[in-house]
Amino acid sequence: MSCVLVLLSFIVLSGDGIISEGASRPHVVNVGAIFGLNTLHGKVANIAMKAAEDDVNSDPSFLGGSKLRILMNDAKRSGFLSIIGALKFMETDAVAIIGPQTSIMAHVLSYIANELKVPMLSFTALDPSLSPLQFPFFVQTAPSDLFLMSAIAEMITYYGWSDVVALYNDDDNSRNGIASLGDELEGRRCKISYKAVLPLDVVITSPREIINELTKIQGMESRVIIVHTFPKTGRMIFEEAKKLGMMEQGYVWIATTWLTSLLDSYSPLPPKKIEAIRGVLTLRIHTRESRKRRDFGARWNKLSNGTVGLNVYGLYAYDTVWIIARAVKSLLDSEANITFSSDSKLTSLKGGTLNLGALSIFDQGPQFLEFIVKTKMSGVTGPVQFLPDRSMLQPAYDIINIVGDGFKQIGYWSNHSGLSVIPPESLYIKPPNRSSSNQHLYNVTWPGGTSETPRGWVLPNNGRRLRIGVPNRASFKDFVSSVNGSKKVDGYSIDVFEAAIKLLPYPVAHEFVLFGDGLKNPNYNELVNNVSTGVYDAVVGDIAIVKRRIRIVDFTQPYIESGLVVVAAVTKLNDTPWAFLRPFTPPMWAVTAAFFLIIGLVIWVLEHRINDEFRGPPRRQVVTILWLMLKLAGENTVSTLGRVVLLIWLFVVLIITSSYTASLTSILTVQQLNSPIKGVDTLMSSSERVGFQVGSYAENYMIDELNIARSRLVALGSPKEYATALQNGTVSAIVDERPYVDLFLSEFCGFAIRGQAFTRSGWGFAFPRDSPLAVDMSTAILGLSETGQLQKIREKWLSKSNCSNLNGSHSDDDQEQLGLHSFWGLFLMCGVACFIALLIYFFKIVRDFCNDHKPVEVPSPESSHSNTLHTFLAYFDEKEDKTKRRLKRKRDHDLSVKFPRPM
Repeated sequence: MSCVLVLLSFIVLSGDGIISEGASRPHVVNVGAIFGLNTLHGKVANIAMKAAEDDVNSDPSFLGGSKLRILMNDAKRSGFLSIIGALKFMETDAVAIIGPQTSIMAHVLSYIANELKVPMLSFTALDPSLSPLQFPFFVQTAPSDLFLMSAIAEMITYYGWSDVVALYNDDDNSRNGIASLGDELEGRRCKISYKAVLPLDVVITSPREIINELTKIQGMESRVIIVHTFPKTGRMIFEEAKKLGMMEQGYVWIATTWLTSLLDSYSPLPPKKIEAIRGVLTLRIHTRESRKRRDFGARWNKLSNGTVGLNVYGLYAYDTVWIIARAVKSLLDSEANITFSSDSKLTSLKGGTLNLGALSIFDQGPQFLEFIVKTKMSGVTGPVQFLPDRSMLQPAYDIINIVGDGFKQIGYWSNHSGLSVIPPESLYIKPPNRSSSNQHLYNVTWPGGTSETPRGWVLPNNGRRLRIGVPNRASFKDFVSSVNGSKKVDGYSIDVFEAAIKLLPYPVAHEFVLFGDGLKNPNYNELVNNVSTGVYDAVVGDIAIVKRRIRIVDFTQPYIESGLVVVAAVTKLNDTPWAFLRPFTPPMWAVTAAFFLIIGLVIWVLEHRINDEFRGPPRRQVVTILWLMLKLAGENTVSTLGRVVLLIWLFVVLIITSSYTASLTSILTVQQLNSPIKGVDTLMSSSERVGFQVGSYAENYMIDELNIARSRLVALGSPKEYATALQNGTVSAIVDERPYVDLFLSEFCGFAIRGQAFTRSGWGFAFPRDSPLAVDMSTAILGLSETGQLQKIREKWLSKSNCSNLNGSHSDDDQEQLGLHSFWGLFLMCGVACFIALLIYFFKIVRDFCNDHKPVEVPSPESSHSNTLHTFLAYFDEKEDKTKRRLKRKRDHDLSVKFPRPM
């Protein structure tokens, strides 16, 4: 590139500088400008920059007596003339250059600016790749197209589209802008499916290339078209799209800022031209409403003599001049001299008559550049300030919808809060909020006059039917199979697919293509992989949605629940006379019986001395206790303490009985099945062989996730092979997906599911990644489910049974027996009540015994304890009435001794 520039510089002619070296305060400060004055942006920029020049010079004190002079070079949209203009400005000692107009020339001329230290400021060359690291003397004074593409990507996400077509010119600005859009979309799981590249805007003379590209787009799937070009090419695109019927309902057109510039400068457009763009969305760089902007807008008609309207680039042209003027003021106020010196690299090039020494280096260029990027002012565009990365402060865009004979604004985009119907300046005072619920735009009138958001895609109009891959199964043909060996297919999965297709709001021409030989089940991973490689447009069948597959394809909403389960041979447990014992565990029965006896013993202790029914021969007392326990405190003859104990026991018995009844009812009404296989844990801890279905993902799952050795696995091909292998002991169990197992159990008896499903998944239809048809089919499947049609299809194919429903039965380990862990609190409460009752009774009887048996003489130590114990036991066994009579006689005797009767 540097060699090219040196060669180009040889065309420079000699010239005299306006600013002499050593001048401390120059009379004139030159600023160059390179624009094509025959272009829209060039016309507007020229008027705006001259207005800014006059405004700066209207106050002589602003630059301390110096004048700012804008030297315009008409590049006539020629790259060659742009280079010549830049080199001429280097001769005239320009301190800065405004322009160039295009990014192509910005890349080229930035090398000259870097070498000669002359800042270049552009508000139209907004290529995202113009990095300040590579081009430090190039400054973009309007928001980079990087933000424009972020806004468009966010709009695409907002409307739910995932696939777009880009239509643009083959120049740096357009090409790099679309590349940035692709990066933004990729982060949102969207993509540019086709890039329609047109010749440079300056060389397009006929619509032939445009028509060719539009015709290609017509036959594609995506209906969202991004037009990133220039006004001339843009007008031609929409005129030809209108003729081709591409401005009708179903299409989405998003034009970048070129269209709003056209509308602002030439509004209103002629009816034919506005008709060609109705329904289009476009964007405009947002400029804050202010008095400065209104005043400048009011002056514009006089400034332009009515030749062209003011657009946003006119505002940025005006502010760019003021950015330079303020930087010049700062440089002069810093008492720096504006000086230029020869470039040794150029003066060393000798030969010819070219005066290369006229190209001089701006000595204060780095300092001047620093003043430029530190600008902080309020302009007609709003606050003007550069961030550390040289991007503009608070980039934002207006979002415009072309309607009727004009346009309406439907919202804004800002780098702060995304899409909003509120002006961005109102949101800057709040924390950023980019959540999807906070993104809003007003309603849009789309091409064709509809207000319903277009789907954004159609099936390709290329006359080809969708090739739908279908597994040619050898077993479980109720799900999907070939009809009598023909190419026709039917089954549960096929019926679901066809019913969903009918719910789509558009026709889908398709044909089924069998995969496999029909002699054995095909490999489903290979089948799904054929979608990602383009062999099939989709796959329909009993396709499990598993991790390995979702990495390469998109699945629809599951149309049936699935998951791996274990099935094994079982025997019934209900056919036994001892089934009534099964609700409780043996320890539970033992503790219940023990407490029955304990409660009886406690009642006997409490009632023995006061209740005649608890006296007499031991047999009679035992019978009385049992009878009373069965009546549960139904007699009034029981003492208060005894009744409390019995009531607590009654409470315990009621709870235990209700639990027992519920459990026994479940046991007697639901078949109980027994098998040594309790579930997947049994398979993992044993060394028994395990069966699986040929072609199923269960094989890899057991090897990779359950660490079951491959040598233990046995491939089985049909339900009959399942039954045979389980019956003759070839395998101890089979692992398969639940729908297959349900179908197997409906035909073969003596088997059941053991444990619970140990994976959760479903079956769906596979489509290529990011296929919009997958989304619409998911919606259709949900519609089938809500209307009950999905259940009817299932009943048609899968609801049949030749034996009792062991599939839904409980296994012996599924029905949990009731044990002590469920009732220990009740038994504890009952035991505590018994202990307290006995304690109260013990203290009472000991007190009475001590009062009734006061010793009259001191016994010998050897016989004291035995006599006392013997006497206490006799007292304990004595009926309380007899004790009371004896005590009464004793008190009467004592009174007669103490108070004898008179004779």
